[in-house]
Amino acid sequence: MSPIASLTNAPSDRATGEGHGGRGERTMTLSRTRRQARILALQILYEVDVAGHPVEEVLERYRSAAQIPQPVRRYAERLVTGVWADRARIDRLIGEAAPAFPVEQLPLVDRNILRIAIYELLHEPDVPLKAAINEAVEIAKQYGGESSGRFVNGVLGTIAANLASSGS
Repeated sequence: MSPIASLTNAPSDRATGEGHGGRGERTMTLSRTRRQARILALQILYEVDVAGHPVEEVLERYRSAAQIPQPVRRYAERLVTGVWADRARIDRLIGEAAPAFPVEQLPLVDRNILRIAIYELLHEPDVPLKAAINEAVEIAKQYGGESSGRFVNGVLGTIAANLASSGS
């Protein structure tokens, strides 16, 4: 299944028996939308890194993909444009949290998962810190290497602690 197809073929809350009615259902829907958007943002940032395509060109191609739900597309675009605009600061934070692993030498999947999560920690106050970290770890386990989940968790834990102690 293509990554885009996986975004449109995800089971609904009702199909999984989760979130029947009210606030719980909206939370599950928002959670699933954000997860799908994070995965889409990862795909876009990965392509930009691997192929060297301009970020706007890749975003435009995904904007025209009719099968991607509009809320997913909007949040993914916000993540990608935010990461891209603040990547120097984000990469500096990664480097400070994991000095033994130069940012430019990190596996591309891990690096972009970290970038997305750090962007959310810095710029998305409505995303709970634990949710941003947990989602990044789960996506790393799904798309990264054998130790990606542990690595992402460690780096994000360090960054979250540093941000909390600095008041950022």
